[in-house]
Amino acid sequence: MAVGGGGGGDDGDKVDDFAPFPVKEELPGVDFCVPSTPSWPQAIFLGFQHYLVTLGTTVIIPSTLVPLMGGGNVEKAELISTLLFVAGINTLLQTWFGTRLPLVIGGSYAFVIPTISIVLSTNNNKNYAFLSPHQRFKQSMRAIQGALIVASFFQMAIGLFGFWRIFARFLSPLAAVPLVTLTGLGLYAHGFPQLAKCVEIGLPALVMVVLLSQFLPPLMKSKGIILDRFAVLFSVAVVWVFAEILTVSGAYDNKPPSTQISCRTDRSRLLGAAPWIRVPYPFQWGRPTVDAGDTFAMMAACFVAVVESTGTIIAASRYGGATPIPPSVLTRGIGWLGFGTLLAGAFGTGSGSTASVENAGLLGLTRIASRRVVQISAGFMLFFSVLGKFGALLASIPLPIMAALYCVLFAYVCSAGLGFLQFCNLNSFRTKFILGFSLFMGLSVPQYFTEYLLVSGRGPAHTGAIWFNNILQVIFSSPATVAIIVAFFLDCTHSLRHSSTRRDSGRHWWRKFRNFDQDDRSGEFYSLPYNLNRFFPSF
Repeated sequence: MAVGGGGGGDDGDKVDDFAPFPVKEELPGVDFCVPSTPSWPQAIFLGFQHYLVTLGTTVIIPSTLVPLMGGGNVEKAELISTLLFVAGINTLLQTWFGTRLPLVIGGSYAFVIPTISIVLSTNNNKNYAFLSPHQRFKQSMRAIQGALIVASFFQMAIGLFGFWRIFARFLSPLAAVPLVTLTGLGLYAHGFPQLAKCVEIGLPALVMVVLLSQFLPPLMKSKGIILDRFAVLFSVAVVWVFAEILTVSGAYDNKPPSTQISCRTDRSRLLGAAPWIRVPYPFQWGRPTVDAGDTFAMMAACFVAVVESTGTIIAASRYGGATPIPPSVLTRGIGWLGFGTLLAGAFGTGSGSTASVENAGLLGLTRIASRRVVQISAGFMLFFSVLGKFGALLASIPLPIMAALYCVLFAYVCSAGLGFLQFCNLNSFRTKFILGFSLFMGLSVPQYFTEYLLVSGRGPAHTGAIWFNNILQVIFSSPATVAIIVAFFLDCTHSLRHSSTRRDSGRHWWRKFRNFDQDDRSGEFYSLPYNLNRFFPSF
């Protein structure tokens, strides 16, 4: 049932002007959908824009983990280049053989909790007490690598053996709303709170992105498209120069250290620590070590990454102008996501793989969802990860500028989830309960687990088994995971015998896309290259 009213008008308007907006299985207004490609100059600049957006998470995760592991600026620069190198490989694999959607596969915050637990347990080992900081860093990385490698097989099994396809076949638009919405909304802590650490550069960046992408294009008929598509590039360039002027002029010389780290352009210390040329390679930190408890905690993080990636994939398919993703294609993408985590463990990135939420939001901002553009961005990741100095220069962009971009990009993913309400009957009290309860619990439960951890230094579950505590902490700290658990369970159990339940949830709209070959449009977006579909009929 479609929702939403038509635009208002005078008394003389026709009655049709007040009719509900029609349901759209494919999002209209997309300038370049998944299989299409803009001109090469535009594609290159758009690919570089995707690369810039990826840098935020790529820098934040190593900046959080490396100091705890005993590493310094050199180790941080090496870990950033490794994470970027693996992200480039995984992005190419996902766009070639996975979902075939324009998805960037990068690091995941879901792995931070088990990773920190591994680091702390390694640091408390008496055998490592007399090691140098660099040796402690390598020992921690080996333990993280071992846990990631073993856990990646769990992630691959979910996808390649079709378990996630079973879940996707029962997923309705009603349950997809809280999943996709909280995939974007759940990352609010990386938006304005990070921007506010340096308001004088973060707020101008936010204002510029909004002005260039939303307000100026309608006023500039000929040049509006350029501003619309490259708003991120223009905003980052201008505000970065502004931040450099403030730094050189001495505006932050007498400020507290926390302000200088957030605002100054010369405090990342990545440029001096990064080598000119360095090619990451597997097992560069040494032979991985495996602990059963660490592996179980990593498996929980892998599960959370699968859930959050599913929300991102659904948003990317929507902004790509594609049809709803068939369950077989989704499970294929999850299988390749698990292979990406295996590569992350082998190379030693310190984090598993997930579909990048910010890059999915960029598809909506630019209205360009070309697969070729994202593949070009993967080329930039590989290039700048090998040429360390150039990559470090771009990675030194102050994080409040990136946080300003996230305020817009995460919001686009959130709104993609709300867009699926058009398939649901919002006049049904069952629908209202499932939506409201799952969204509220998806925000409330993770807030409780996060606050408990910050206040007490441990999670609400504090049994003698640390790995079990970490599993609960990882799962219930993810808003998207909590929301889909609640929404999926209620949608599959609440009022099943009622005749209108299926239609109220919008299942009939997605029924034709359950099988890959049921709708001719699906092949245009999701078919494997080189006619590989004939070798994998179930995919």
